Amino acid sequence: MLVEPRSGLLAAWGNALLAGLVSPDEAALAIVGEDAVHRVDGLPGEAGPVGLTLALGRLRGLGATGFRVALPVPGHPLGLSGPPDFNARALEAEEAVVAYGVPYGLVPEVTEAGPAGDLHVEVVWRVLPVREAPLADVPSLGEAERELAEALRDATAVLSRLDVAGSGPVAEAAMDAYRARAERGRDVLAPGYPPRAVRVLEMAQRVGLLVSVAYENGHGGAVSASEIAARGEALRPVERVARRAQVAAYNAYVEGGEVRR
Repeated sequence: MLVEPRSGLLAAWGNALLAGLVSPDEAALAIVGEDAVHRVDGLPGEAGPVGLTLALGRLRGLGATGFRVALPVPGHPLGLSGPPDFNARALEAEEAVVAYGVPYGLVPEVTEAGPAGDLHVEVVWRVLPVREAPLADVPSLGEAERELAEALRDATAVLSRLDVAGSGPVAEAAMDAYRARAERGRDVLAPGYPPRAVRVLEMAQRVGLLVSVAYENGHGGAVSASEIAARGEALRPVERVARRAQVAAYNAYVEGGEVRR
């Protein structure tokens, strides 16, 4: 969770574009990030893949007034509303964007080529029909903030007891990467998002960092099977809470059927 999911970037900057806070070129540049190119395939009225700027404009013309994020994993269809085909594709990608105002969703298909450190990444967003229904298990910002505070406190206590929470070279490298990212600015969301959404997303990323460090540190001080199992039990609900908070933060732009401006 140290890097925003592509669906989060598309939803956040797509919302800023729809609200008139950024230009189409600014939105497309932010969404693509370090990838080589993004295309959108399956848009109504288009015979083949098109660029992001055209796609976002076309979705707006079709009636889209906002974009929301889904971050599903097996056993937790977070942010999904159906139908089964869209849910299955989103679950395979572990992310998707659901348009608000039109019955379409977008699922990224990522292609990578080249050696480590010099990857050429292309993304095709598949446009698929979605069911216009409440998204699964998405909390409010207030709920997400309370859950994060509790999860962080409980997980830190358990992981510290198991001696896996913050030591070793992998942990230090992860911490340094997070600090470097934080120093580059607080641009974790596009213009127009409420401060509370930014705060919740940053907290979710910190919780995600804790989980990553705990996993990457190997077994640490958890030398028995029961202690390893205890660590897993501590991490699973924390991961779930962090993902719920991410979705709540990205989706804060679209609340009560209206886009914040």
